[in-house]
Formats: sequence, C-alpha cells, structure tokens
Amino acid sequence: MKELQERIVQDGKVLSASVLKVDAFLNHQVDPQLTMRIGERFAQLFADENITKVLTIEASGIHFALATSFALGVPFVYAKKKKAVTQTEEVYAAPVYSFTRQETYQISVSKQYLSPHDRVLIVDDFLATGAALIGLTQIIKDANAHLVGIGAVIEKSFQEGRGLLEQAGVRVESLARIQSMSPEGIQFVQQETVRV
Repeated sequence: MKELQERIVQDGKVLSASVLKVDAFLNHQVDPQLTMRIGERFAQLFADENITKVLTIEASGIHFALATSFALGVPFVYAKKKKAVTQTEEVYAAPVYSFTRQETYQISVSKQYLSPHDRVLIVDDFLATGAALIGLTQIIKDANAHLVGIGAVIEKSFQEGRGLLEQAGVRVESLARIQSMSPEGIQFVQQETVRV
C-alpha cells in the first residue's frame, strides 16, 4: 500500500534496526482516514473468504480490526491481555511474549464469541516475531474455528514471523513489508530505498 509506505517514511521514526515508531499516525495518535483505507484494503484482499469475524489483540490492533470488520460488515473481537472482573465466562487463552514490553502475558477471548462456525481473519498492526499472531491462531484452533488468514499493517520481513506462520500453512497479507531499516532509510520489499 503505497500511501502507507509514504507515511511510514514521512512520519515514522526508526529507533534501531529492529524498532520502528509509528505512534504519530498509527498506534498512539491515529489517522482515522488512513485507518479506514487500511480496513478497506484488508477487506478487498480477503473478499472471497466468507469471513464471519475479525480477531485482534488489544490495544494497537483494535482500530484496524474495527475498520476491517466495518468494511466486511461483520463483528470483530479482541483478545484481552488481562482478565476483567466482568469476564466471568469461560475463555480460550494462550501465552504471548511481547517484544515491546519485554513480558509474557496470557491473552484470552470469551468462548461465547468464537465458534466452530466462524471463519476468522486476524488483523494486527505489526508482524515481526509473530508471537502475538501465533497466540491468536492458537485461540482460533482451540475454538475449532477456521482461520482464513492474517492481515498485518506493517511487516518487518527481516524477522521470523512470516516464516513461522507460513510454515503453519497460514496466509499472510501485509500492507507494508520492510526488508531492512536504519535511521538513514527504510528498504521496503520489492522497492527502492526511500530516504528519510
């Protein structure tokens, strides 16, 4: 998605060879028009999959899941990182390690919101190591639902996430695939280096 790549170059900040800060427009302050176009693009990519639910993990994936589910006309569900006192029903759960927060937490989804009849699209802001997305795929498997694929807004293609998911037979669609990055520039997969 060319518009997304341009925004990454314009407003993103490369903090290291593995850390990209996009909080000016994607995951702290949010550009709602861009977010809705991202949702429309995921809906186009997976239009033939008869999706019944979109699944993400709190918090940075929520607005992309909302935009995608709106474009598809289906509900979205987000996995919670901490069990709320109001969450009294049984849950599907999986452990996830967060590189950003340097901690492992248990994600959960109420069993009443995923069923064997669901065809689920996972949407998230980043695909890097794949830990969060693998946790979500486990929850879908535990629910005996069908995973149609994963939509990642930004993929760090130099990390192992895509490989792990594809080895498991999961379809992965990323809107901006970064081959490498440094404070001097970002190299997108199948594109020239764009200087910052």
